[in-house]
Amino acid sequence: TDVNNLAFRATSFDELVEAYLEQTRGLLDGGVDLLMVETVFDTLNVKAALYAIEECFGQKGCRVPIMLSVTITDNSGRTLSGQTMEAFWNSVSHAPLFSVGINCGLGSLKMRTYIEELSSLAPIYLSCYPNAGLPNAFGRYDETPGNMSKTLAEFSANGWLNFVGACCGSRPDHIREIASTVKGLPPRILPKRKRLMRLSGLEPLTIETGINFVNIGERTNVTGSRHFARLILD
Repeated sequence: TDVNNLAFRATSFDELVEAYLEQTRGLLDGGVDLLMVETVFDTLNVKAALYAIEECFGQKGCRVPIMLSVTITDNSGRTLSGQTMEAFWNSVSHAPLFSVGINCGLGSLKMRTYIEELSSLAPIYLSCYPNAGLPNAFGRYDETPGNMSKTLAEFSANGWLNFVGACCGSRPDHIREIASTVKGLPPRILPKRKRLMRLSGLEPLTIETGINFVNIGERTNVTGSRHFARLILD
C-alpha cells in the first residue's frame, strides 16, 4: 500500500480474485467444513477473498460457513491499511459471515479495547485468538499460558466471545490452559443493532436522524478540481 494513495496496490483486484478462487476450489474439493479468512490487515484484499469465495460457492453449487478475522498491527487500533475497527466492520458486514474476530497482533492484553468494540458492533459470532505477546530479542514469545488464559477468560466472562484460542507463539500448554479457564463460561449473546446506513473509509460514517448535512461527491465540483471545471466549461 501507499499512504499517499490509499487505493494503490501492487496487484489488481481481479488478480487477487483469481488467486483466491483457486485456493477456495482446492479447499472445497478437499472437503473442508468451513473457510477462514484470517490475519486480515487490508480490507480491499479481504473483499477480493470474500468475492472469490461467493463466486466459487456459485460455481460449485455448495456452501460452507465463512469465518473472518482481522489483525491490529500497532497501538493506533487500526488495520495496516488504516481503518478503525468500526470502519472495518462496516466494510465487510455485507458478507454472509458465520463469525468475525481478531487474531495475531499485539497479544491478548492489548486486544481488550478492540475486542470489546467489535463485540458491540457485530451481530454475528465473535472469535479471538491472540499471539502469545510479541517476540522478544531472541524471537521467543513471553506471554505464559496462565497470563493469556486469564485475559481471555476475562473477555469471555464479560460476554464478548463465542470462539477462543491462540495464535503465534502459542503452544499446546496455552490451548489447554485457555480451554480449562473458559470452561463453563457462557458464550456471547449476539447484539441487536439498529438498521442504518453504515459506510466507511478509514473512519466509519453512519447516516441517521440528527446528522448534519452530508455532502456526497465533495471533490466533484468546479472549485475543488480544475479538471472537472474544464469538463463543465466544455
